[in-house]
Amino acid sequence: MPELPELEAVKDVLSRHLAGRTLVRVEIAPRGGPIVVRDLTGEGISAQLTGRRVDAVERRGKYLLFHLSPRRAAESPIVMAINPKLTGRLQLCPPDAPKAGPVHLTYHFDGLAHVLRYIDSKRMGQIYLTHSPAQIPTFSEMGPEALAITLDEFRQRLHPLRGEIKGILTRANFVAGIGNAYADEILWQARLHPYRKRTTLSSDEIDSLYQAMQQVLRGAIQQVRQEMGDEIHLKPRGFFAVHMREGERCPRCGGSISAITANQRVTNFCRTCQPGGLIRGL
Repeated sequence: MPELPELEAVKDVLSRHLAGRTLVRVEIAPRGGPIVVRDLTGEGISAQLTGRRVDAVERRGKYLLFHLSPRRAAESPIVMAINPKLTGRLQLCPPDAPKAGPVHLTYHFDGLAHVLRYIDSKRMGQIYLTHSPAQIPTFSEMGPEALAITLDEFRQRLHPLRGEIKGILTRANFVAGIGNAYADEILWQARLHPYRKRTTLSSDEIDSLYQAMQQVLRGAIQQVRQEMGDEIHLKPRGFFAVHMREGERCPRCGGSISAITANQRVTNFCRTCQPGGLIRGL
């Protein structure tokens, strides 16, 4: 699943190429409509999008938001919100470029030699057309952005929670933008076992967790920007320390990286650097 660093880099590329351009045509694959696209305006995908200018592209949590201008005075602006989820990707490329996966929608813009494709091998992602992102289920429940939250706010929001720390980090209503992969990397950086209960964390450990979150995410954004370039369908993660590196040596201590699979989610960590295990909560 693309997480905050990948989507932040994608947002930057799309802002540079698409801001100020008008959508002149939207191609929808025969099987790319109702499941992938949720038209909350009720006025039709192509009818709503064609002729609108991209005013801005922003990221909120794991969503990319395309703000599209009205075409006439009586019309309202709309937002196209893309939540790639596990298998969705965007590809910015020449029209004849090889497809990076099954294409569900293709967007054509005025004066741009490239097209924007939405690809999704398992049709798990979602695209919403809406007059307000607040209409998107659970969108308004997202917590503050992981890179915008202060240490004091982080502490306050963490205090009432009692679950395992990895599960808390990946809750969008706690902080927005962190998923399975970067939670592993943050917890490794903070030297915290992913299954530690929040109630067992000391004040210093909470501070270390916050600093690790900031350091890992900011560093990853720079790394992803460098490795991805304009190839936004890529997901550079070769720089990870532990995630999906089961059996490899920990880059910090040389111990073996472990893996635990639960609820269809793989958790990777170093038992030497991240001691503690399943400590009973208070």
